[in-house]
Amino acid sequence: MDGQGEPKLNYRMKFPTLIFLTALLVGAACAPAARAEPRQTPSGQPVPRYISLKFDKVYARAGPSEDHRLLWVYQVKGLPVQVIAENSEWRRICDPDGGMAWVHKRLTSGESTVLRNKPTPLALHRKPKAEAAIEAYLNPRALATLIRCEDGWCKVRADRVTGWAPANEFWGTSDAIQCKVAQRTSARRR
Repeated sequence: MDGQGEPKLNYRMKFPTLIFLTALLVGAACAPAARAEPRQTPSGQPVPRYISLKFDKVYARAGPSEDHRLLWVYQVKGLPVQVIAENSEWRRICDPDGGMAWVHKRLTSGESTVLRNKPTPLALHRKPKAEAAIEAYLNPRALATLIRCEDGWCKVRADRVTGWAPANEFWGTSDAIQCKVAQRTSARRR
């Protein structure tokens, strides 16, 4: 120690040690980049992903336990939500209005649903083409069961009608994180 709280460093290095370290660094730089392993989650499912609410009364909390403050109560069974984090018992979710909260996993379902989040009715087509015949219309803020998506179109079922519509016309199909709070936070970090 030099009396300033910092240890003195000896920068003298023997020549063979210097050659070995240089070779080691060059070898590491030339090695193929290792592929990042997918992040493991307690459920084994990817994050982010979409799920739905299992009941018509689901408590949303500020943190992952019942000891955390109650933020609001969801009152729509089947509402699609996006899981953005999880632990063994709780899921941190984004909702269609951009809210972020924690809900217990027992209050959620793996059933895929979507929400018509625009203020106009949406035509559901017989085939995944804009010029295909229209089977029905999905009302604004209506829920539908998601059957599958392909090439930018999604097949959904609402009441006993199935049809196709562009994926970007629904909430519950985008891979991007949907929380408004998370979007503002990530924008500030840039």
